[in-house]
Amino acid sequence: MLFDVRGRRRHVIRVVYAILALLMGASLFLVVGPFNIANLIGGGTTSETAKVLVERAERTEEKLLREPDNPALLLSLTRSRVAAGNAQTEIDPQTGAPLVDATALESFDKATEAWNRYLTQTEHPNPSGAQLMATTFFTLAQTSSGIEAIDESLANAARAQRIAAEAQPSVGTLTNLAIYEYFNGNFAGGNKAGKEAEAKAPASQVKQIEEQLAEYRQRGKSWENEKKRVAKLEKEQGKESLENPFGGFGGGSGLGG
Repeated sequence: MLFDVRGRRRHVIRVVYAILALLMGASLFLVVGPFNIANLIGGGTTSETAKVLVERAERTEEKLLREPDNPALLLSLTRSRVAAGNAQTEIDPQTGAPLVDATALESFDKATEAWNRYLTQTEHPNPSGAQLMATTFFTLAQTSSGIEAIDESLANAARAQRIAAEAQPSVGTLTNLAIYEYFNGNFAGGNKAGKEAEAKAPASQVKQIEEQLAEYRQRGKSWENEKKRVAKLEKEQGKESLENPFGGFGGGSGLGG
């Protein structure tokens, strides 16, 4: 990871793009970031798709006024808000990074609120919904401002992925969990999930999984080390002078896995 700290007023932190590429999904396992969902609701432009999804979410919210504790409605609202946020998010053509503007961020924040409400109303969270939110939290980590916000989103991503992996343990869910745990700083948890993934994988794939996860584990350790340097610079220069090392909210300097 490289840092550009030149200038008294422009102490900008940048992460080398090779690491971002790994985070953005250059592995066999992670599927992170916005996708084109227009075909799921009958085609149309991205803006039209987002409008339809926002309207769908608003109709669900009206139903929730009558049934505020209905878990099915809360899960449906979560999905609609995430889909709207994805439709409102563009991808930097040079870096592949999600460019989350204020509109998309609002949709993702509302999805988070709906998801948290949903978790209080069910003892058995939907695993596909948990996987969806893990992806969303990872996107938020990529576009948050400040180390604390990034760490919170990474922790939420690992927590949601853990729900998915416990409900439907598979090579995919467990390797995703291992990767999120490594970036969350939980290396023991990541190693455990990795071993469980290897146990479920065909013998021909075990070595490849080991190599992939070893690479992510190293990236997680690098992130932990650089995070300390970021925190030190934030303290010395002021948080307002630093970009998110995963790309920066709403900017063109971006990150998806």
